[in-house]
Amino acid sequence: MSLPPFERVVTEHARVVLRVCRALLPDHDAQDAAAETFLSALRAYPRLRPDSDVRAWLVTIAHRKALDVLRARARSVPDADVPERPGGHLPDGAAVRDDDLWDAVRALPDKQRLAVAYRYVADLAYADVAAAMGTSEAAARRNAADGVKALRRRYPTPSEERV
Repeated sequence: MSLPPFERVVTEHARVVLRVCRALLPDHDAQDAAAETFLSALRAYPRLRPDSDVRAWLVTIAHRKALDVLRARARSVPDADVPERPGGHLPDGAAVRDDDLWDAVRALPDKQRLAVAYRYVADLAYADVAAAMGTSEAAARRNAADGVKALRRRYPTPSEERV
């Protein structure tokens, strides 16, 4: 078994990588982190084992790139002239908008945010979520469930808002 061409990997996983980055970062930073993810992945791709879970591998890289952005932001001084936020688009042309939801995801405690991002945004199995977080599968399930519960409290669905 051999690895698919990297172009196919990008096409298949670009949306997931961007979603994971958006779960951790504002849109403009998320787009940069997603691009950095694929640059790093391209360099390492020839050394990836053919039986590797490419999605989980990319999510791990995306997570680390997002953390790098957060660390860099913590070290930098804010700029008074903040540029306008660009409109985001996924590779298939679909608009990326739902700032309230993404803000609610980013407001979750770290473990819940990561579990929600890995499980529901990246669609990883709980075993992979646990491995990425360095915890047990039961803890990964609990963190994801607690995160979803908190999101439902903060971010009601349109049908719940009408009641």
